[in-house]
Amino acid sequence: MRLLLALLLLPLFSVAQQLTGEQLLERAIAYHDPQGNWETFNGTLFVTMETPDSEPRNSEIQINLPQEFFQVVAKQGDRETLYQIDRGACSIGLNGDMDLTPTELKENNLSCDRATLYKNYYTYLYGLPMKLKDPGTYVDPVVTKVSFKGKIYLRLKVTYEETVGTDIWFFYFDPNTYAMEVYQFYKGDPEDKGKDTGEYILLSDEVEISGIKMPKDRAWYYNKGDKYLGIDRLKD
Repeated sequence: MRLLLALLLLPLFSVAQQLTGEQLLERAIAYHDPQGNWETFNGTLFVTMETPDSEPRNSEIQINLPQEFFQVVAKQGDRETLYQIDRGACSIGLNGDMDLTPTELKENNLSCDRATLYKNYYTYLYGLPMKLKDPGTYVDPVVTKVSFKGKIYLRLKVTYEETVGTDIWFFYFDPNTYAMEVYQFYKGDPEDKGKDTGEYILLSDEVEISGIKMPKDRAWYYNKGDKYLGIDRLKD
């Protein structure tokens, strides 16, 4: 039985050995964004975040890369926040009020730093794997074949310039289609002190928006203990 399993996995091992990290990335981008539409992406995403013991948060996210415009309006219970960055200019709203005092901003934990955080968060995660071509991104040339949650993947390791980010990321691709199905990050070397840090995200189903295949559902878990954190659902 072990010999049979080894023989079945041999072709995948060969693929992992033959592909470089950049080649795997190019094949993944060809799957998710075959027409190269991400660079000129201008669209609206509707995302519902569900977490244990909290009300769902419904977000309307506008991303216009050519115009350098980002806006997210999030509703949770009776609270609605708006963050907007328009060519670097930041605007913040709370329950329809766009003229908030410094005291109101502080009391409600609203800031332009948070607006930038949301902009980077949503454009990064929904722009994957294309965002791995951004400056300051280091793609490991070695592709590894791994088993994760009972499935065989081709895994890509990615690190960043310190000014971009310090987390260590791993991306898991289907060895036949090159679809991205999992990503994972650590706050340090996973072979050392970082092994119990960070999270992994399971991607399921797909939504095609502006010709780009994006994950419909993203379920988040801690690496340590596999604790479930929540799920983001992208509407069709």
